[in-house]
Amino acid sequence: MKYLKQFIPLILIFVAACTVNKAKIDDSLEKYFTAKNVEGCFTMLNNANGKITVYNMKLDTTRFLPASTFKIVSGLIGLETGKITDENMVIKWNGKKHYFPDGTEATAWNKDLSFKEAFKVSAVPYFQEVARRIGADTLQQWIDTLGYGNKNITGPIDSFWLNNTLKISPDEQLGLLKKLYFDQLPFRKSVQQQMRENMMQENTTAYKLSYKTGWGFNESNQAIGWLCGWIEENNHVYFFVTLVKSEDPKIDMKPVRIGITKDILKQFGFFEGKK
Repeated sequence: MKYLKQFIPLILIFVAACTVNKAKIDDSLEKYFTAKNVEGCFTMLNNANGKITVYNMKLDTTRFLPASTFKIVSGLIGLETGKITDENMVIKWNGKKHYFPDGTEATAWNKDLSFKEAFKVSAVPYFQEVARRIGADTLQQWIDTLGYGNKNITGPIDSFWLNNTLKISPDEQLGLLKKLYFDQLPFRKSVQQQMRENMMQENTTAYKLSYKTGWGFNESNQAIGWLCGWIEENNHVYFFVTLVKSEDPKIDMKPVRIGITKDILKQFGFFEGKK
């Protein structure tokens, strides 16, 4: 494990969760979840003053499957270990059609994809192959080093982040995002920079919005949706995590999680370049 040895004798670096016991509870955000007929939570960290705002503290500190938000970590590990050579590394499509959790065909996945393309369209098959190439031992050592959630990756190496084996809380996700943004994770700075570039979704004169999504099902077959990232305005960064939970397994999570997130950010005064 030459890629891990370079960090020894450093003490293991853990992904620190935020200090939620000092958070401001904002129940006014409930209306955005109710309007979509879902449960959920939202947490935000204002990096300038360290203030944390939370809606639904119970869910914010509960661990759920990370689903495709784990692509942040698997991408970092893949790049660091050379299993992903660069953003242009292509993995061939095996010809099998793949589908989103709501049953619609994931047409953007059903073709040869580069790493950059696969991350943008959140292609599960690409990252399943990356996980197989990295291997269980290497993945476990990195996840232990990061202190990622419950650190459990037992079972099939290509599905532990999808089948409720590995779990992480929204609060822990927030800690990971902050470390990634400031190059504080135990990966080369160039690797962390590449991941930040991959997460960029909107870049305007007023703001920059970066995030990664996730969509899966818990043990009760409830749909779980994630949107984890940050927004930058006037050289200030704010980290946020939205988690959505629905009793409807056929819910189209894509518009729900981004819609709720943007509604909340608008309430807080974002998108106008005045923050």
